[in-house]
Amino acid sequence: MTASQLVDVATAALVCAIVVGGLALGALVVAARSIRSSRHAPTTDAVVPASEPADRHTDTAKTTDTADTAETARLLADARLLETRIEASRRELVSWISHDLRTPLAGIRAMAEALEDGMAPDPERYYAQIRGQVDQLTGMVDDLFELSRIHAGTLRLSLERVSLYDLISDTVAELAPVATSKSLDLRFEGESGLTILADPRELARAVGNLVMNAIQHAPAGSPIVVSATRHDDGRASIAVQDSAGGIPEHDLARVFEAGWRASEHRTPAAPGMPSGGGGLGLAIVQGIVEAHHGDVVVRNVPGGCRFEVLLPPAENTAGVFV
Repeated sequence: MTASQLVDVATAALVCAIVVGGLALGALVVAARSIRSSRHAPTTDAVVPASEPADRHTDTAKTTDTADTAETARLLADARLLETRIEASRRELVSWISHDLRTPLAGIRAMAEALEDGMAPDPERYYAQIRGQVDQLTGMVDDLFELSRIHAGTLRLSLERVSLYDLISDTVAELAPVATSKSLDLRFEGESGLTILADPRELARAVGNLVMNAIQHAPAGSPIVVSATRHDDGRASIAVQDSAGGIPEHDLARVFEAGWRASEHRTPAAPGMPSGGGGLGLAIVQGIVEAHHGDVVVRNVPGGCRFEVLLPPAENTAGVFV
């Protein structure tokens, strides 16, 4: 593939990503508005039996109407707040995605022009860098499609017996070179023998996103501990704990929102690194875990934060212990 062709591929990726991102978050806005509209619908008035005096029911009806009006007003206020937050997330997502896609695209174009003009001192290195940037763009587009499937309810799981120890150790091994490049101590502390029914590809993606999130925020020389244990309530627990200083308490509730990021300073992943494109990684984690009928939670711990995925017992779901 020539440099010009690579630029064309990257440009197409940019357009597709922005369109899919807008559709994914747009669907949420439509859903919020539908909820709001449904709560506007009038309710059927109660029928007073003909055999009873009408005035007997007047005070009761007024009290009921007042309570219903107050409840309806509260529900509408909640729906408006939800719609406002979703719209803000959509704008934030499009802004961050546009920035993160334009940055590698600008690099690709500059390198392509240098190659075409014969000004590249090391053409092979330029081609390798362009390929890496295109891979990064592809990862961002993949994230957007995944998020779109989650929000549309079309994420389909291919369940099979999965050893959590093997799945997580493989994921940690795959990301170990990235951690090493940042001088991070990435290690896995897991119980063997924990086997569940799950989609290994999707679950590995969720764990990988959590580990990459820790790698991107952890300071050099700090540890990142990934564990797989049986929780006190009987569920499978997959945890990722870092030493990145924690998350402000007022931001904890927004961590899993699509497009949200802890910092306003945008630092796209280096070529060859899995992308956290546009603040989508944690939103995807939540969607995948919920598709397995599980929960994902985050809390601050001394010196950092701890993300924990909890998968339910066998009697409640197919993604379970066997």
